[in-house]
Amino acid sequence: MSEEVLDPNKYDRRPWGSYTVIDEGADYKVKRIEVLGDKRLSYQRHKFRGEHWYVVAGTGTVTLDGVDHEVKVGEAIDIPQGAAHRMANLGETLLIFIEVQRGSYLGEDDIERLQDDFGRSS
Repeated sequence: MSEEVLDPNKYDRRPWGSYTVIDEGADYKVKRIEVLGDKRLSYQRHKFRGEHWYVVAGTGTVTLDGVDHEVKVGEAIDIPQGAAHRMANLGETLLIFIEVQRGSYLGEDDIERLQDDFGRSS
């Protein structure tokens, strides 16, 4: 791995996998997100941003406001600002998706966790 990838401002390991910030500006941020097999992100919502998720490897299940949507390689889903959402990798193969965030504030503290498999709270 390059040192840039290990930069704590651009890369973070989480209990479900990891993310790398690819690009960012004043009102957008682009991340590469890896979800390990049989793991899922917290069920959450954001007050200040919406997101667009594009799957590049594996298959995921997105829960969006209580409704499940399967997303495969080459498919995308939009997460409106304020919507409850999560991505789950129900298989064993690594799931990779690109997340494009747009909004007035893009900090990691704009996460309201509604449910979390790892005991994290908002």
